[in-house]
Amino acid sequence: MELFHFQRFISVSKGGRMSTSSQSTSSSPHPTNTTTTTSPYLLHKVKPFPSCHLANMRSMSCSTSPKGIAAIVGVGPRLGRSVARKFAHEGYTVAILARDLAKLSRFADEIACEAKAQVFAIRIDCSDSKSVREAFEGVLSLGFVEVLVYNACEPPVTCPPTNFTAITVESFERSLAVSAVGAFHCAQQVIPGMVERGRGTIIFTGSSVSLSGFAGYCGLSCGKFALRGLSQSLAREYQSSGIHIAHVVIHGDIGAPRSSRGDHSSTSMDPDALAQTYWHIHVQDKGAWTQEIDLRPST
Repeated sequence: MELFHFQRFISVSKGGRMSTSSQSTSSSPHPTNTTTTTSPYLLHKVKPFPSCHLANMRSMSCSTSPKGIAAIVGVGPRLGRSVARKFAHEGYTVAILARDLAKLSRFADEIACEAKAQVFAIRIDCSDSKSVREAFEGVLSLGFVEVLVYNACEPPVTCPPTNFTAITVESFERSLAVSAVGAFHCAQQVIPGMVERGRGTIIFTGSSVSLSGFAGYCGLSCGKFALRGLSQSLAREYQSSGIHIAHVVIHGDIGAPRSSRGDHSSTSMDPDALAQTYWHIHVQDKGAWTQEIDLRPST
């Protein structure tokens, strides 16, 4: 019996058109043909299992987990990656979305290899409604979205403060577009399906500037204030439909996972510990849902 390893590689053109190449790698010595098609989706790479786990592969194609899709928007090397890894380990098919497709693809490979899960890397620009729509066409083509985590913001919370008079209208509008309007568009993509199924979880990532405006962080503060309002409004509107919507306020700097740190005395927050809280929110009993939780280091 021949074993097949299916991969799909999709390259993104500037106009948003993709060329898709599907390959089937067989244990047979005879190579298979490669076909090329066109797709409107911003899906970059599909790897059910990377090559390092070929020995563990069972007969499978691109079918997704029966638990559904966990879509993580705004995936970087810390919190986003840790949340994606957690849901992958819990048996979900994971879609990770961000602007930098090269980094995203590396994260997808790492998580898939570690968790033996299906991880899909999809490019998205949260400030562009068309990009969000096309990205989620790709996500929803994989199956139903059970969990949406919105972790994108502009500028990054680690950026230095900027004097108010030096902020351009364009950068201020982009801050609102990424931090709040992008969350609005993403939620609109997944809520109808969640309502239809009568279940689902949406988690929005906030920070200290979600609660108090900080000097030098005008754009970020306004975007995070708006995101919190969106989360509270949606939570009250859709709780009766079985959709759990929560806002996580993170007070502190997020460092590397504690397991990879040489210095365990660091006061920065462990993204793996934060990801564990995101998971707990998802599995909370309906009789005790939280709509907002605030997390801070103990020291």
